[in-house]
Amino acid sequence: MLSASIRIAARLVAVAALAALTAGCFQPMYAERTDGTPGLREKLMGVEIPPVDKANASREARVGVEIRNALAFKLYGNATGMPPTHKLVLRFNSGRSSLMVDTNTGLPTSENYSVDAQFNLVEIASNKSVMTGTTFSRVSYDLPGSYQRFARARAFRDAEDRAAQEIADNIQTRLASFFATGT
Repeated sequence: MLSASIRIAARLVAVAALAALTAGCFQPMYAERTDGTPGLREKLMGVEIPPVDKANASREARVGVEIRNALAFKLYGNATGMPPTHKLVLRFNSGRSSLMVDTNTGLPTSENYSVDAQFNLVEIASNKSVMTGTTFSRVSYDLPGSYQRFARARAFRDAEDRAAQEIADNIQTRLASFFATGT
């Protein structure tokens, strides 16, 4: 009985010693730096997001604005005034596909909305591409009966907005990883 409690105490001491050794290795990703170098938040605020090149007044132009606005809010929040150090060029394609069709009316009752996006982070000082990537979003939505045109249009628009938010989340995560680790 005594040897079991000694083993447990030895294990606890070993775990505490390992925790103490690794405590200095951890630094929160968004923490301010004490060495004077810019933190991740300042680096993200230096990313300029030009408008997405889509035809004016098209559905894709509205989705492009939604992605750009969501990404700007994730990168800057409500902060302003940082000079841009990088430019993020976005391109994307979107599509719809029917998942289920009502056999009586021949109309879809459930659809998928998809966005496939490519992004390129360009350093402004050298005009050199420092990171490229792709991401995608697949969002399903239900379509009410054929007589509910507004509800059908609203379901489609909500799917576009959810897909735009998902694309912005993915790109923001990739940018944060790039600026935190340099890769």
